[in-house]
Amino acid sequence: MSANTYKIYYIISYVLATVIKAYIYEYSAIISYRLGISSNINVFFIFSLIFAASSCSRTLGYGVLLWSSEDPPIPSGTVLPVYVRSNIDSVWVAGIPAEYRSGRIDKFEIPLAKLELVGNKNKAALRAEEFAQYAVSYAETLQDGLPIRENPDNNARRVYRLKMGEIIKILNPVKGVAAVGTTGDPLPGDWYKVLTEEGSVGYCFSYRLRIFEHTGGPLAAAGTVEQSVEDPDLDRLLTRVWSAETYWTMLNSRRINLDELSRNWGFDPGQDTGIAVIRTKDIEREFSYTAIRSTGSRSWRFEGSSLQMSLRSDTTLAVQFTEGTGILRTLLFVALPASVPDLIIQETARRDQLFSMIYQSGPVFSSHNYGTISFSEDGNFIWTGNDLLIPQVIPASAAGSGVVDMRLFLSQAVSDRYAGAFTLRFHGIGTSGAEVNFMYTLDNQGFRLEYVPDTSMDGVVVNRRSSSPLVLYFFKTEPVIYSRDSSG
Repeated sequence: MSANTYKIYYIISYVLATVIKAYIYEYSAIISYRLGISSNINVFFIFSLIFAASSCSRTLGYGVLLWSSEDPPIPSGTVLPVYVRSNIDSVWVAGIPAEYRSGRIDKFEIPLAKLELVGNKNKAALRAEEFAQYAVSYAETLQDGLPIRENPDNNARRVYRLKMGEIIKILNPVKGVAAVGTTGDPLPGDWYKVLTEEGSVGYCFSYRLRIFEHTGGPLAAAGTVEQSVEDPDLDRLLTRVWSAETYWTMLNSRRINLDELSRNWGFDPGQDTGIAVIRTKDIEREFSYTAIRSTGSRSWRFEGSSLQMSLRSDTTLAVQFTEGTGILRTLLFVALPASVPDLIIQETARRDQLFSMIYQSGPVFSSHNYGTISFSEDGNFIWTGNDLLIPQVIPASAAGSGVVDMRLFLSQAVSDRYAGAFTLRFHGIGTSGAEVNFMYTLDNQGFRLEYVPDTSMDGVVVNRRSSSPLVLYFFKTEPVIYSRDSSG
């Protein structure tokens, strides 16, 4: 055997021996606690168990009980000496304070998640004092599927899904992103850091929780917890953002209306609040419910309401509800390939680029009949000498300045003649401002505009030219720079 091979075998043997030693040490401590020492075993095991028992008498430190113990009945918030941590069995072995002992047993096992190891006794006492305000606070979920999240935010990743009637431990309140209702106002409730009985830790909004105090013994509501069936389709559905179908139409046609997109129309199942919300251009409704139950393949109902939903595809969700007249109404919602904020950023950048082309071609354009338009880099304009257009095109209430909005799109009927279209939002004189729409195109000499009346518009799309089109041509003009001579 070569020297290198020998070294490799030595290293492997050393690592295995270390791991085995750790397991033997951990199990010996647990066994010595659970079984004690038997007189009918050989000297080697007696020696091992005596060593383990003595190791079990040394403390790892002191901890604070987070979840009350039923047997023995020790309330949460109690400081306990900790002797053993078993990662194999996922338990602590801790001492039982004298006032809670019954008989000769002075140690018990606690799931790892239910005790916080702090350090020495003084530190543990300070931690217990800090925890005291919420030591006996628990909560029962009033909604099946209520999520516990990684952060105190309804958009954060879900780490656990609560079942109806499940009990959780309140650890402490935290500041988080407020949950809001359909009116945009914050819903009543707070974010709490919580612990589940099986050991998950995260954050839960209290709107659908019943918070109560518990000092010891069995938790009465624990027996009422329903066993929920795994539903991967529902889990995926609840993690997606469902937007109004009109948003997909905008995206598919590449004609995005930012005024509508920024309203965040869509469907929110409301898993954090138990209130599902529909918000579209024509309707805004909310539905309180207690659970979401499967009604078949990729279909569900919201118990306690008339609301139902079904996945027509991975990206299309049909939502149904009964109107006051008894008519069943169906609305479609879609999962967009990008988030609404990202789409807004992309569309804003596209519009900025279009305006930049106009600005860089000028930024000042003049017409003998229609005055001078000056564009500024920040998207504003000043238009002087436009008296011939008042009031037929530009209202008399409009000031001579305003903001350029590149919100309009051209239909195929006019796209061969013009490069684009925009809205000039005039500031007002004593009253509200005015909006005037134009198509435009640029050439080497200047800037051609054509007035677009409302009758030629369909939303944000210019469909046709006016029957009597008004065309304005402006030549490029060097901007006038005013300066002061040295005499002032």
